[in-house]
Amino acid sequence: MNKKPLILGIESSCDETAASIITENKQGIPIILSNIISSQVEVHKEFGGVVPELAARSHIEKIDWIVEKAINESGRKIEEIDAVASTAGPGLIVCLSVGLSFGKAFATAIDKPFIAVNHLEGHALSPKLNSKLNFPYLFLLISGGHSQFLSVNGLGKYKRLGTTIDDALGEAFDKTAKLLGIDFPGGSQIEILAEKGNSEKYNLPKPIFNKGGCNLSFAGLKTSILKISKTIKTEQEKFDLAASFQKTIEEILYKKTKIAFSEFEKQNNLKEKIFVVAGGVAANKKIRSMLIKLCKENNYQSIFPPIELCGDNAAMIAMVGLEKFKLKQFNNLDHPAKPRWPLDEDAIFLKGAGVQL
Repeated sequence: MNKKPLILGIESSCDETAASIITENKQGIPIILSNIISSQVEVHKEFGGVVPELAARSHIEKIDWIVEKAINESGRKIEEIDAVASTAGPGLIVCLSVGLSFGKAFATAIDKPFIAVNHLEGHALSPKLNSKLNFPYLFLLISGGHSQFLSVNGLGKYKRLGTTIDDALGEAFDKTAKLLGIDFPGGSQIEILAEKGNSEKYNLPKPIFNKGGCNLSFAGLKTSILKISKTIKTEQEKFDLAASFQKTIEEILYKKTKIAFSEFEKQNNLKEKIFVVAGGVAANKKIRSMLIKLCKENNYQSIFPPIELCGDNAAMIAMVGLEKFKLKQFNNLDHPAKPRWPLDEDAIFLKGAGVQL
């Protein structure tokens, strides 16, 4: 009987220290045996955002214990592990280096292959952890550091259709929450506040709404929130601003996703139309329901990872490692940490904005 691969995944690109053990069943569907995530919310709370040096120190303190816990909870032994996969980028260089160095050392210690994983590829393929997924599909990544539409044509085959030209959507949520006096990380709380507010109260800008294809922009919206937040005097006005922000984001994503559908269909000969959404903001229930409705209107199948796998985690890193292991796509131990690592290497770099277009 052929032994199914057992992969250890390690993630430390920002402020989560995570480790996971996965394998697959006879049908080749991934099985998560353990998925340990240690958040650093308390470490960064008083600063209102992630402090890279503190994040790296926290990773160093926890990673040994997190990996040990992942192995113990998997019910497997260290000697059964077939390969080690670590996030190599993109992310904060001081944070990436911790998980990457640990993964290389661990692979060396057990004399097994090492696999460097692109964090964005983890998100792009994460729905494969709970769904049967065929290529190609349209992918929307909406997280604290990234917002982009990609045509996913296979493992390692990505064509970017649109991206943010300034801030990521998750960053816009977190900054808005901070301006409303919500403790870090407050982005997820916006939706709760919005339920108590009047979404028609404030007319907020929608940058590049009628131009730029399916590219996105949130900086102008954030500036408008900053100005309005200074005039707020009551709790109700705070709720109204949260509701207006949530509604504006939904309207932007609705229109830009519709354009992305059109671009995706132009570039691919499709037997089925699949739309995958991942990243931390994909856990926002209002955005989920709006995108599901849009998919029904345009005959797309909508697929989301489970909410607990929307944010940064090591199961998605281990899963990419599993796919690469089966193809013998291993990496040398001198593979560098890459703070910027686009999935579409051919994307044009837009000077000034610090992003690819």
